[in-house]
Amino acid sequence: MSRPLMWRALLALAIIAGSIFVALTQPAKLGLDLRGGTQIVLETKDGPNVKANRESTDRALEVLRKRVDALGVAESSITRSGERRIIVELPDVQDPKRAAEAVGRTAQLTAHPVRANDGKPDKKNGEQILPDEDGRPILLKKAALSGAQIRSASASFDQQNMQGWYITVDFRGDGGRIWQKITAEAACKSDPDDRRIAFVLDGKVISSPVVQEDVPCNVGITGGSTQITGQFSAREAKELAALIQGGSLPVPVEIIEQRVVGPTLGEEAIQASWQAAVIGIVLTGLFIIWIYRLVGFLATLALAAYGVISYAALVAMGATLTLPGLAGFVLAIGMAVDANVLVFERAREEYAAVPRRGMRPALVIGFQKAWSAIADSNITTVLAAGLLFFLAAGPVRGFGVTLTIGVLASLVSALLVTRVLAEWAVSRRPIAKRPALTGLSKTGRVRDWLDRKQPDLMRRKTLWLTVSGLLVAGSIAGIVIQGLNFGVEFTGGRQVVYSTSQRMDINDARAAVADAGFPRAVVQTAGTDGEDISIRTEKLTNAEVDKLQQALEKAGGGTVTKERDELIGPSLGSELRKKALIALGVALAAQLIYLAVRFRFTFGAAAVLAMFHDVIVVTGVFAWLGKPIDGVFLAALLTIIGYSVNDSVVVFDRIRELWRAAPEERFAKIANRGALQTVPRTVNTGMGAIFILAALALLGGDSLTDFAIALLLGIVVGTYSTVFTATPLAIVFQARSKTPAPKPKLAKRPVRQPGDSGAVV
Repeated sequence: MSRPLMWRALLALAIIAGSIFVALTQPAKLGLDLRGGTQIVLETKDGPNVKANRESTDRALEVLRKRVDALGVAESSITRSGERRIIVELPDVQDPKRAAEAVGRTAQLTAHPVRANDGKPDKKNGEQILPDEDGRPILLKKAALSGAQIRSASASFDQQNMQGWYITVDFRGDGGRIWQKITAEAACKSDPDDRRIAFVLDGKVISSPVVQEDVPCNVGITGGSTQITGQFSAREAKELAALIQGGSLPVPVEIIEQRVVGPTLGEEAIQASWQAAVIGIVLTGLFIIWIYRLVGFLATLALAAYGVISYAALVAMGATLTLPGLAGFVLAIGMAVDANVLVFERAREEYAAVPRRGMRPALVIGFQKAWSAIADSNITTVLAAGLLFFLAAGPVRGFGVTLTIGVLASLVSALLVTRVLAEWAVSRRPIAKRPALTGLSKTGRVRDWLDRKQPDLMRRKTLWLTVSGLLVAGSIAGIVIQGLNFGVEFTGGRQVVYSTSQRMDINDARAAVADAGFPRAVVQTAGTDGEDISIRTEKLTNAEVDKLQQALEKAGGGTVTKERDELIGPSLGSELRKKALIALGVALAAQLIYLAVRFRFTFGAAAVLAMFHDVIVVTGVFAWLGKPIDGVFLAALLTIIGYSVNDSVVVFDRIRELWRAAPEERFAKIANRGALQTVPRTVNTGMGAIFILAALALLGGDSLTDFAIALLLGIVVGTYSTVFTATPLAIVFQARSKTPAPKPKLAKRPVRQPGDSGAVV
């Protein structure tokens, strides 16, 4: 084994061993759409005396953190997003009404002495009548304490006397002294109502405990703390403690987004995605083994290493794995296949050109010459993934993270692991004597036929561009005539998905929803088999959601379970729509700039127009089919942009290489030859991705099925547009360009590789 190969082998072994260790010892952090739970996005608003800015939002966040911590929800998360938004994640909490009440209250927490209710409050002195926690009206005196004078509150169970749950309240500042004073006065009263002290939050009495008879008159409760007892359940005690401890928010907040996902839905998504990953890897592995034999088998082993490396990187970074993120994880398998295919096709060409050099030198040159196309194609995909992370929101950002990790892991698996395995294998004497075993000794039937026939596809470039124009026109017609079925994420409103124990006719569901008072709601089937009911409308409160569930249960005669609940405020929907357009626009501009720098402007413009063609066609098909346009579709579009440019980069990289070798030759002829030479790579890579996406489409559930369908369309259309749109456009643009042909590339002097029996590499 040569020294460079030995060092590569040690590095590959270290990376794989480290990845296995991380994968086995650290659990993945699951997003709420996989684990189940509630996510609430709050936006701070200007108050009477305080502006909503970064500072006041941070203060509000700390108050909310106290409330959430006091609830005792395991692994809850609360973070600020931007200047004025707060994201609260409550795993395993399925009741949005309870979650919203626990974290969204904004009014000042106050404590009021209570006097016997004679129906005559002295409003000038701040007295008021409010119903207590049991609904009985009580008369409250002027507030004596505020939330600012309460240090903490916690719920505990009385294990000594077995008297149930109680709340311990600790005061700060002069809070203890004031509490002692008002309890001392209350302890002297004989009427139970006069002995009560009410805690009021958001204009509602949340607790009105009675000062116990053993508290001395004119002495009160000392020590800077007190206990509130009552017939509390564990949940009631924790929620009351959370409200008392949290106190008031410095600025008002508004719920602009709310997502609830049932745990069974997340479990099904995880299972379906892993099944799709396994099936996709197996089918892709069998395909490349059939095409490339021994090196295809070794690439399949490297593909398994890719899975371990990318998963370990995801876990080590502490990234949250979301539903679209799972799709990105599975999809990046196709990127790993692409790099291997590029190398193997190059190695086939080098061996066919000079068989006497041997298989290992041909493989080494294949890795060297494929590097440019691999780097450019992966960089364009990372650009699209990066835009998702910075411009998208919610779970779609997770897709950008996992796709980026997957692309980088695919480079390690293809350029390091595959290279070590393949170079070592083809250097073995028994294999070196039987080059047919490697799968690299022949260029393949498709490539041989194309080399022999040399069809002049570019002679009919006007026809191909006309077909592309008709596809775009038909797609735009679908967008105009049918319109885009924007999901609630972009329009604002609320969408709730219910599963039913007994299959329910969609017309019965629509009638039940209309009778419940929502005749304009959009009621559709959902789920992989159409067994779920989706209800979407502009405005829907938590109480109305419960009402709809009861109406469906009554109409269907079975059990109805809420699987998903999404609430998007109109301002957020408009913002997300704007961000989607910005993301697409920036993606097109970024790809154009990169390609113009790496190649030339004519190539970049051709690739970007072909990419725009692919985006319009896929969007048009979704418009004709009435499929939802949401954040997951946006992720698919940006991925299609990466794939489309990926294909164009490979073709243009070959055209550039051929043009440098023969700058005096007619460009159209060179472009035609470059497109023909890259057809095997395009077909083989596309087939690998199709296996994976087909598995996702069949197994991935409602959202991932649409995602997979969009990408399948994108791959088919993108494969067509690379040869029949991007390449003809490059010919047209180059004919009108004044930029000269490239200068001939000077041939490098052959260098002998130690230990290669005189082979030139």
